[in-house]
Amino acid sequence: MTGGLIALAAALVAATALGLGLRWRAGRFSETGADVLTEADLGGRLGRQATLVQFSTAFCAPCRPTRQILAQVAGMADGVTHVEIDAAERLDLVRRLRINSTPTVLVLGPDGAIVKRAVGLPRKADVIAALGTGQ
Repeated sequence: MTGGLIALAAALVAATALGLGLRWRAGRFSETGADVLTEADLGGRLGRQATLVQFSTAFCAPCRPTRQILAQVAGMADGVTHVEIDAAERLDLVRRLRINSTPTVLVLGPDGAIVKRAVGLPRKADVIAALGTGQ
């Protein structure tokens, strides 16, 4: 009986630590590989300084506030555009870029190279910071 309680307690501690770690990482930007997106991929123009690309789906609850944050930042920053892509309609890009959940936000440099990536609802300050380091 005592061994079972110890195992249960250990499993609860491990699950809690994993959950807290995933929650801390959600919406934070990280460095990414050297993938490049073109205007044809985006269905829109690249920003002169940067492009904020959001992958969304119709049933994604955090996609709407993400859209609002990215639109606000794009409106504040000169030469930055925001493009939203419906992941269900662009499965080719989803597979190519390994988009596993929505919202996923990519920060592209002026040449279309992906310089930052975040999964989940980002904070406005993190988006602004990612633009500062992504240029």
